[in-house]
Amino acid sequence: MLIQLPPKTANFALLFMTLIKSISGIRGTIGGLPEQNLTPVDIVKFASAFGTWILGKDYGNKVVIGRDARMSGPMVHGLISNTLVGLGIDVIDLGMATTPTVEVAVTELQAAGGIIITASHNPKQWNALKLLNARGEFISDEDGKEVLALAENNDFSFAGVDELGKVESLDFLDRHIEMILSLDLIDVEAIAAKKFKIAVDAVNSVGGIAVPRLLKALGVEEIVELNCEPTGKFAHNPEPLPEHLGEISSLVKSKKCQLGIVVDPDVDRLALVCEDGEMFGEEYTLVAVADYVLKHTPGATVSNLSSTRALKEVTEKAGQSYSASAVGEVNVVQKMKETGAVIGGEGNGGIIYPELHYGRDALVGIALFLSHLAKSGMKAGALRASYPSYVISKNKAELQPGMDVDAVLEALKQKYKKHPINTIDGVKIEFDGDWVHLRKSNTEPIIRIYAESNTQNTADALARKVIQDIGDLI
Repeated sequence: MLIQLPPKTANFALLFMTLIKSISGIRGTIGGLPEQNLTPVDIVKFASAFGTWILGKDYGNKVVIGRDARMSGPMVHGLISNTLVGLGIDVIDLGMATTPTVEVAVTELQAAGGIIITASHNPKQWNALKLLNARGEFISDEDGKEVLALAENNDFSFAGVDELGKVESLDFLDRHIEMILSLDLIDVEAIAAKKFKIAVDAVNSVGGIAVPRLLKALGVEEIVELNCEPTGKFAHNPEPLPEHLGEISSLVKSKKCQLGIVVDPDVDRLALVCEDGEMFGEEYTLVAVADYVLKHTPGATVSNLSSTRALKEVTEKAGQSYSASAVGEVNVVQKMKETGAVIGGEGNGGIIYPELHYGRDALVGIALFLSHLAKSGMKAGALRASYPSYVISKNKAELQPGMDVDAVLEALKQKYKKHPINTIDGVKIEFDGDWVHLRKSNTEPIIRIYAESNTQNTADALARKVIQDIGDLI
């Protein structure tokens, strides 16, 4: 649910622009003014800064790049590729490629880093540079600050004509799929034996290439494609939330599919539709995959503070330990490494399986889920019903110029100081088992307000109560 909050009248000054620099990369809307939007000037500046940072790390001069199918992709891709070449960097160009494909390619090809050109779930007017280190993981907050400082100071020098970089084009998807199929927990025989009929909604991006190719390699008998042409003209809002997935829900039922698969434009988030057209629930993608992994590989699990507590319950039922991290893939990965987690991710449908790599990967999530579904002998709806049932009310508020988000969160913390509160990422307040989490988004100029309870009505009511509190405070 999208809410507009009133402007703040006090003299705080926090003005949101549509150019966002965070642990999720450099993200903005195409067009407009430099330093306020993601313009060619900004793209070249940040690509130059990242390339300079790479060269200063002594990991070599090879960088992998890839993009989703959004309409601005070719323009942004060309600027980044040529900027890196101008710095003397050799570019391995994967063309249209999923985010996880670029991530595994960095390590497999022993590159010094990578750039993924995607704004993930954001609408078509957005694009972004997601920056990877030599491990194929998003750069840390500390490294990000170094890159931003280089950009701020224009602290880069370009190569002479004899030292310009080269470009090599490469399709790495088949290798990525081969790596997934070689994992011990992926049971291709069990999947093929079920003769699954599966519908796929790839929201007109690179998932339209990658997901069907993976399913065929897994032995899926019939694939019903929806919005799989990678035109970048998204057929619906690209965030894989239930309110955007009516078409595939109807398709699963009308075509008598056993499952519906939905990915976002860069294929790092996975949502599932049950055989009756009901949503499996993006929160429960990770819960189900973790359940399967824990049955075969005992160990810790991790998700972020905004994810369902069902994962904690499934983990503890398996006799293992669960930990929560701040929101953001970098933070989840750090906590997974600290705890030696065997599976982790985020409640937005992001699966991180370290046996393959430390990055959200809808493709490995699909393969793990289908292995679980096939070996369980259950239908998707019955599998979903086997897990603890919670509902999260997911809301976001567009904030007006002049609002100080940190001041609002601090006021809420004081208002509810008698309740258990976690402040490692915004403010999370516990209410006798229910909870509400408020935080500034890493990817949009909004504040996210998530609340979880046993029913939709109580979760919505809790969210509305806190939203009203915000209105009273400002």
